[in-house]
Formats: sequence, C-alpha cells, structure tokens
Amino acid sequence: MTKRRRGSRTAGRRPRPARHERFDQLVDRAVASIPQPFRSALDEIALVIADEPTPDQRRENGLGPDETLYGLYDGVPLDAWDGDGWPVPTRIIVFRLPLEQDFPDPEDLADEVRITILHELAHHLGIEDEERLFQLGID
Repeated sequence: MTKRRRGSRTAGRRPRPARHERFDQLVDRAVASIPQPFRSALDEIALVIADEPTPDQRRENGLGPDETLYGLYDGVPLDAWDGDGWPVPTRIIVFRLPLEQDFPDPEDLADEVRITILHELAHHLGIEDEERLFQLGID
C-alpha cells in the first residue's frame, strides 16, 4: 500500500510577515555588533525570537500583570558547569512584541534589542554586574 501525504501541501510555507523579517534583521545586526570574543560565545547558544513570554515564563520570573520581559536566558551559566554534569541546551529568547511596543522608534528599538541580547549573553558568561559589562566594553 502506498503512503499518502496528509495535510495541506502549503501548510508550512506561509511567508513571515514583513515586520517579523525587520525584527529578525535587527537581531542579526545586534549580534554582528557584539565584539569578539563575546560574539563567539553565541555560537553555543540558540538565539530564539518569540512574540512574548509564556504564562510559565511570566510566573517563573515573578512578573506582575503590568510587567514583561524583553529577553530571557534559559540555561546554565558557563561558570556553573562542572566536569560531572552534562550541559543543558542553552538559549536566549528575545521577545519581539514587548520590545516593539515599548520602543516604537526604529533606532531606539535597535538599541534595546542589542542591549537585551548583551544582557542575556552576560548571564550565560556568568556576568551579573551591569558595570562589569561596561568595563569589558560590551555595554
């Protein structure tokens, strides 16, 4: 018996809205602007763009009804890895809708996307001090 394809032939082929593509480009430019060796640290991290935080992410981060996240680091910082454990998949999530809503000016949005990615990358590198980022030249 031959197998039949199920579902629509075009279901997975919907084009992304132009505003999503513009946001993707902002993220790409932000990543390209991060100096080495910090940018190479992103090679070990999945960079994910989501519309907004999930209810679980909001609850886990103690957000109130009028609060949101621009980004989220999900993983184990490098300084917490040990030889006995297996590193879990690591990702940085950038939340498009809160950023676009709070930063309608394209230049401000681009700046905040970069700041958000740097902030979350700092979590991965074990840097929790914003002043330290500035001292390292990745502010």
